[in-house]
Amino acid sequence: MTARSFPLWLALVLAIVCGAGVALQSRINGELGHRLGDGFTAAAISFGSGLIILIVALAIAPAGRRGLRRVGGALRGGELRWWYVMGGAAGSFLVLSQGIAAAALGVALFTVSVVAGQTVSGLVLDRIGLGPGGRRPLTPARLAGAIVALIAVAWAVSAEFGGSVPVWMMLLPLIAGLGMGWQQAVNGQVRVLAESALTATFINFLVGTVVLLVLMFVDWAFAGLPNPLPTEPWLYIGGAIGCVFIGASALLVRITGVLLLGLATIAGQLVTALLLDVFAPTTGGPIPFSTIGGTALALVAVAVASIRWGSRRADRVDA
Repeated sequence: MTARSFPLWLALVLAIVCGAGVALQSRINGELGHRLGDGFTAAAISFGSGLIILIVALAIAPAGRRGLRRVGGALRGGELRWWYVMGGAAGSFLVLSQGIAAAALGVALFTVSVVAGQTVSGLVLDRIGLGPGGRRPLTPARLAGAIVALIAVAWAVSAEFGGSVPVWMMLLPLIAGLGMGWQQAVNGQVRVLAESALTATFINFLVGTVVLLVLMFVDWAFAGLPNPLPTEPWLYIGGAIGCVFIGASALLVRITGVLLLGLATIAGQLVTALLLDVFAPTTGGPIPFSTIGGTALALVAVAVASIRWGSRRADRVDA
């Protein structure tokens, strides 16, 4: 099935499910980082476990190995710039921020911050045409959606200013969200060239694991070893969730564009994040109204920025 024949509504449903997985991954990696007392080690475990899964998948799937050869040839021939295969570096920062900040902030507050960065990133990257779907214009609706998303984040985190959570910790998921859009765009380009989502996902996890292992060993050298590994199996499935998210994003971004993919995943993230904070909270006390209101406003931003996606002529400059 080609990008033209794949139904847009189905792509959006899949992206929403992927977004729910990101929120769940944030909770899992945040809890693992809390148990270990070391977000760097938690992030390396998450990415490393995903890489192991993908190595097994490559051993089984010849299409993935053929894709690796195509990417290698394109890099050597100059057809593909080296930074297109560095999407895993942005992914590693997201997972690292999950391990460091998600448990302290709560999944809802963490996710709302990611939302802002992801929305702005998608808006800019669609405008310059970095994704495999080509350039998409900067319409008033999309610009308004991005501005509303930023206001939503400011409102959501307002209760935390002057509190026990440092400001730098709240900035981590915002920066991670900015990186997510770029990661989805370049991974989508790699998938198109490799003709394999498995290849793009493997390269993403290989790069991210290398980055996180280096950071982990540096952290160990200065801060010492982490706590013993917890025994609960569910704390180690973050990497598997990441494999599904990265692979699906690399496939879907050509159909939806970077911004619409980000908006759909945002919808899944927000709903799941609030449900997790309501029914399985990690922080004491009730959820601040500003967090709930900021989350609702972020959903409004998604709707505003999506207004003109129904018009193919208005949205597509070139495919």
